[in-house]
Amino acid sequence: MASQLQRAVGLETLLVAIDPAKVTHRVWLATGARGLIGEPVSLPAFREGVDQLARLIAASGVASELVIGVEATGSLHRPWVAELERRFPGRVRLLAPSETKAARAQLGSRRFKTDDRDCAALVWLLRQGLGRLPEPPALEGLLGAVRHRRQLVDELKILRQRLHGQLNVLCPGLSAPQGHGRVLDLLQPSGQAVLACAAAFAGRPASVRSLLARAPGRLSRNSASYWAQRWRRCLPPPSDAELRAERLTLDLERLQVLLRALAAADAQTAALLAQTDGQVLTSLPGVAVEPARFSVYRWVVRCCRGCGLRSGCVGLPLLVSSCNRCARSFSRVGSRARSVGARRRRWGSGLVF
Repeated sequence: MASQLQRAVGLETLLVAIDPAKVTHRVWLATGARGLIGEPVSLPAFREGVDQLARLIAASGVASELVIGVEATGSLHRPWVAELERRFPGRVRLLAPSETKAARAQLGSRRFKTDDRDCAALVWLLRQGLGRLPEPPALEGLLGAVRHRRQLVDELKILRQRLHGQLNVLCPGLSAPQGHGRVLDLLQPSGQAVLACAAAFAGRPASVRSLLARAPGRLSRNSASYWAQRWRRCLPPPSDAELRAERLTLDLERLQVLLRALAAADAQTAALLAQTDGQVLTSLPGVAVEPARFSVYRWVVRCCRGCGLRSGCVGLPLLVSSCNRCARSFSRVGSRARSVGARRRRWGSGLVF
């Protein structure tokens, strides 16, 4: 069936165009020879809708090839695509909304979007053999797991920001931003131990013993002593510290639930990845071989001794160079600076200008 893609279909081929929605799906049946078969119908998005569509296909009187085109709109199309692929293997084609929009423009109705115009655009695309085959079940499950994990990561990012804000009110200055001392990582045992003590003691300083007892993982005594001493230097908690501690307790429980959900999603992704041909990329293929494809920043740097000039360019705005005459090393850092070691690790480049 994959060999039939990108090939115009015959005039006797039955084309079924489906525009999915939340409650009902708009359906057209047409052929190149007979045109529209029957009237356009709106079928419910339940099992009876698929059963009714199967009866319409059987009653169309077209005994030749069948092609079913479905507009891929988020997750609304997936249940019907799975069921149609099970009943009519290899007959389903997926088309992107951008393709449908371009087809409507070709048909002269780009600015006026309706379900019937979308179905007409789908029929026009199917006649040209456009569309892609649905993903295999294993790959579809893997994509679903990856989407779910991305949503969990987004929730975790917002929750971490809220936890930092609550901790800064309960214990002013304890959770310092990066560049102002040791950063409190809320995903590490030290950060969760500080959060647990802040919720239990309503922002009052905790002892080393309390931090060690509430750490969910390994926490060294030196690290616990550091946070206990830093906590004693903070200003006292606000007057509504008890209420804030209750909210912090609930958010801390939510953080632990999210971390468990992320661990479960990682395990599911690893199991589903073993069933497909996919792989986890730790580097970009081809970057080390062709580093010149990336953006290049160029400038001229003057040696402090005034004995020469050196011009250089590199894919990241960090230049490490040597003077032409005195062999002195100097560097120029741009607004989006990266270290040379990070550039070597990330892009596989060993060049130093």
